[in-house]
Amino acid sequence: MENQQGQQRNSDVVFSKRIRAGRRTYFFDVRATRGNDYYLTITESKKKPDDTYVKHKIFVYKEDFNKFVAGLDEAVAKIKTEQAFERARFSPHRHHRT
Repeated sequence: MENQQGQQRNSDVVFSKRIRAGRRTYFFDVRATRGNDYYLTITESKKKPDDTYVKHKIFVYKEDFNKFVAGLDEAVAKIKTEQAFERARFSPHRHHRT
């Protein structure tokens, strides 16, 4: 019975993308509800020093996709802007006037 439930749980996955990033792995899974509506699960799986894993998961539903992507884009753009500014400001190759 558990096996059938496990198989059924995996059968609702429509698309999956795995991204490995050092000790972390990110999973982007598109899943279908019983009513065949799609939603996204984003999972971060982090390997601990004792070789166990800690997982964090968020769910994004189709009615929130546009707002979620807009917020994510804005946050990433802010990080890139700030990081570029900080790198330029503290670059060892920066020319100083004396």
